[in-house]
Amino acid sequence: MLAWCEVANPAPALSYSFRDYVAFEKSAHEKHEFVAGLILAMAGGTLEHSARCSNVIVALGTQLAGKRCRIFESNARIRILASGNAYYPDASIVCGTPEVDPEDGLSLTNPVVLVEVLSPSTEEYDRTDKLFDYQRIASLKHVVHVAHDEQQVAVFTRSDGAWVRRSYGPGESLELGALGCEIDVAAIYHDPLR
Repeated sequence: MLAWCEVANPAPALSYSFRDYVAFEKSAHEKHEFVAGLILAMAGGTLEHSARCSNVIVALGTQLAGKRCRIFESNARIRILASGNAYYPDASIVCGTPEVDPEDGLSLTNPVVLVEVLSPSTEEYDRTDKLFDYQRIASLKHVVHVAHDEQQVAVFTRSDGAWVRRSYGPGESLELGALGCEIDVAAIYHDPLR
């Protein structure tokens, strides 16, 4: 006889292949990330979130003119070959020839910079598990976290095989040495309508 908490025939744990995920994503109306065999719906963003993403893209895009680097917005999927996971960062930059996943020509595998504008619902995840997963990308030099609740930007930089974190606040400019770029923190949070 089964105790009240036991299940006679438990349902199998859901686990999808990356190929399943790519097929699902092609017909989905919303974006999903692929993490540890799970297909996870992405939370919707706010207008402030969208504006900060745009400000970062404009600031970096201007400085990348003439360089062999290309900036992508949040519709570019990044596949982490070391873990098999796939994400949609708010912005990503690839320098040189873009490399794509062998199973999916729409998933980049060689970003140099990834940018996440944090939100209350995803901040903890972005600062921990997702960050650690991003840091497994061999080509990656910088991860940028833009705070949602204050003018604060954290830049994680790969230096001699280790990751170093530096925070920037009001009146400062963050540096992305791998690109030879700087961005004023104020420019990220600038709102010409206020």
